[in-house]
Amino acid sequence: MSTLSETRPSPPSLARYAICLKGIVWREALRFLHQRERFVAALVRPLVWLFIFAAGFRQVLGVSIIPPYEVYVLYEEYITPGLMVMIQLFNGMQSSLSMVYDREMGNMRTLLVSPLPRWYLLSAKLLAGTAVSVLQVYAYLLIAWFWGIEPPPIGYLTVLPALILSGLMLGALGMLISSLVKQLENFAGVMNFVIFPMFFASSALYPLWRVRESSPLLYYVCELNPFTHAVELVRFALYAQVNWVSLAVVCGCTFGFMFAAILAYDPARGVLARRGAAGGET
Repeated sequence: MSTLSETRPSPPSLARYAICLKGIVWREALRFLHQRERFVAALVRPLVWLFIFAAGFRQVLGVSIIPPYEVYVLYEEYITPGLMVMIQLFNGMQSSLSMVYDREMGNMRTLLVSPLPRWYLLSAKLLAGTAVSVLQVYAYLLIAWFWGIEPPPIGYLTVLPALILSGLMLGALGMLISSLVKQLENFAGVMNFVIFPMFFASSALYPLWRVRESSPLLYYVCELNPFTHAVELVRFALYAQVNWVSLAVVCGCTFGFMFAAILAYDPARGVLARRGAAGGET
């Protein structure tokens, strides 16, 4: 018994946790810096909506005074929070795509055999992806400011916690999807199946009261969409307010998606081992 206790490995120290987090964040930062096309593409999509679609829909879709707005707002100002969260949605899918690629190349197995807990490794990966998405959103806000989108100055600060929460939720969703997709070739179809229904069936482009007037069924679908609550959380935070219902939904979905992703990457279930073996055979 004494021999077994002597040879038992000691638990990782806090320094090892910090080194692991630093390494994962630094790897994601280098990948982001080396893939400049990814940064440009992340900004092109919302800017096309802001510069082109908003100009065309401005006279068609009027926005009445609804919380958190105290006056009538232009359509460009209304869709800005939705476009901010759209950047995070695409970034979450891109991060999950990189996880599928790392799994096929064997890099993911190298990471997950670390003595550190599985939940910590995935959480560090999620935090790194969220940090990248927040930087992309602020770059978009800078460009939108020159287009006349000027929220209250305090809003640039109060929106940060909401962006972190929404980024964590969408990143955890992407992480869960990456655990379910077996091959890299199938991921593009899965991304389209997830991204476009979540984006269009939400309050990102039009107020829900207008959706309710045209289709009550679609209204309830939008209400059940986690992306809707991420948009509303960011919208209210941009004007220094809190939507408590959206906050609860985003936090609940974040923990739910993350918990499911951790279970999916659990080595006891053999998910990673089976897919790694399948990748080796191909």
